[in-house]
Amino acid sequence: MSEYGRIARPEPCVMELVSKLAREPWTDRPSCVHPTLSAAARAVHDHSSPAGRRALLPLAPRFIDTARPGVQVSARVVALCVSTALATGEESVRLRKAHETALHLLTGEGEGRWWLRHRWSESFYRTFVAPEQVAESIAVAAHRVNDRELRTLLKQCLAAHGALRPGAPTPS
Repeated sequence: MSEYGRIARPEPCVMELVSKLAREPWTDRPSCVHPTLSAAARAVHDHSSPAGRRALLPLAPRFIDTARPGVQVSARVVALCVSTALATGEESVRLRKAHETALHLLTGEGEGRWWLRHRWSESFYRTFVAPEQVAESIAVAAHRVNDRELRTLLKQCLAAHGALRPGAPTPS
């Protein structure tokens, strides 16, 4: 374990707080959180101001017990984050391909079939591909949005996953 993982800082990131709330070892990658949601939370944290980071902490309980299998969850979060990045006017071939793949996995239509040609497993997509695409999308979007918009995006990721029910009160 790295030295970073052993030291509890006074202001943890939201994933570190989740690890404590879930009674897991101190980490920013708690096993009780879906890898794609965890990537979104880390990326939003990394691109937020200190005040924006503190504002993410009330969301921590919503992440607990979200680590369920299935390509649908990952694809919904990827589609949401990539759509947000593309809406900022920042386009790249990688983001377009990520969006096409996510939409294909959700609907079975479109140009996302390249993912299937590689015969990647659901687990590989969920653990490696989708989190990387989410992190890249949030990094791109962060150039054009503020802390409040990043926090809103993270809440939308939770809602896309089903961790936030539409209409349910959410922390500000």
